[in-house]
Formats: sequence, C-alpha cells, structure tokens
Amino acid sequence: MQQTPAHDFFNGDLLSFMPPDCNRVVEVGCSTGALARAYLKVNSNCHYAGVEIDPNYAEAARKICAEAVVGDVETMPGETFERLFACDCAVFGDTLEHLRDPWDVLRRIRPLLRPGGRVVACIPNAQHWSVQLRLACGLFRYEDAGLLDRTHLRWFTRITALEMFQSCGYRVIDGKPRIFPEAERERFLPAIRAMATAAGFDPDQAVADASPLQYVLVAVPETQV
Repeated sequence: MQQTPAHDFFNGDLLSFMPPDCNRVVEVGCSTGALARAYLKVNSNCHYAGVEIDPNYAEAARKICAEAVVGDVETMPGETFERLFACDCAVFGDTLEHLRDPWDVLRRIRPLLRPGGRVVACIPNAQHWSVQLRLACGLFRYEDAGLLDRTHLRWFTRITALEMFQSCGYRVIDGKPRIFPEAERERFLPAIRAMATAAGFDPDQAVADASPLQYVLVAVPETQV
C-alpha cells in the first residue's frame, strides 16, 4: 500500500517541542526530510537519523539527515533499533497510528533513551467532529490522506493516546492540541454536546476534544519524573 504522499512542509508544533540542544535525534517516518532540515537549522551539530519505510523517500532524506534507514521500525534488526534509539529525542510525526503495535515500539524505546530523553509525537484525533459526523451518517470511507488515511492501522483520542503512553511506562509532560480554522465545525458541536449529555459525560470536555485535528504530546520515562 502506498505510503502518505511526501511533502516539503513540516509540523512547526512538533518542532517546537523538540529540545534545541539534542546530540542525537531519530525521526520515525522522516519522509523526505522536511522536519530534519528545519531542526538542523536550529541545531546543526545534531546527529539526526531518519527511519523511512519508502526507499525513495529515504533516498531524498539522506541529503539532509546524517543517515536514513530504510525499513519497518517494528521489524528492523535489534542492533539497529538499539543503536538508533539510544537518543535524546525520538520523534513520531503522525506515525504511531501507522504501526501494528505502537505500544510495543514505545516500550522498547523507553530503556534506550539517554538521560533526559523524550518521545515527541503528533497523533491524529479520532474524536474530531468530522469523524463523528461521518460515523453518524455511515460515511466512514478511507482516503489517501488526512484523518481517514487508508494506511492508518490504529486510532486514538486524547484519552486513549494518554493511556497508551502511560501503559508503556511514560508520563506525558507537555503538548498541545492542534486546532485549525474549520468553517463547518460550529454547526456540529451542539450535536456532540447533546450526545455527551445524553450519555452522562462532560459535554464541555466532549466539545473540547472534538475540535483538535491532532495532538502533539511530549512523553518521558516514568523514572525521569
């Protein structure tokens, strides 16, 4: 199955949570290296490694990254995994949802992180109002990109993303919701509020959690907290 199309833009919110003084960074799903290029402008001395399943994307990323390893992070040789993730920052920019078992990957990374190391991730929000609308109308159709990207294997809300990190031995210490201008959103939030009220849940929280397109989360091993 074709991966998410390559692009030259980067997630500025993801970049803002990456420490500016890392010695080693590894980005899973580095595509053609747009985020790497932006980070290396801030910290040119960093050894920035990429992991990319598409060999054509990886070839392009090698022009920017210190190295770009072609392969599936879930099945790569153990010695390669251990070398890459002995890092200060592991980055998953809209990547965890593409993995068969992101919980296993996060657990394996945790003991490899250097002292003070962290995971920075951007995760699509399956609770977004547009997904709820499509489900209510029976229109849950996979697409080439976006929240219903056909290459997504896992789905997370704010609550379940936090639970994933907690269950893998991390504490989420920072982050932000990514909310974009959406002309239609206000038309449908009252229905989400009514549904939460009918189910006995906090309607204000339900509306708040239906607005972000994605969440950026920063997690550290529990032993660092």
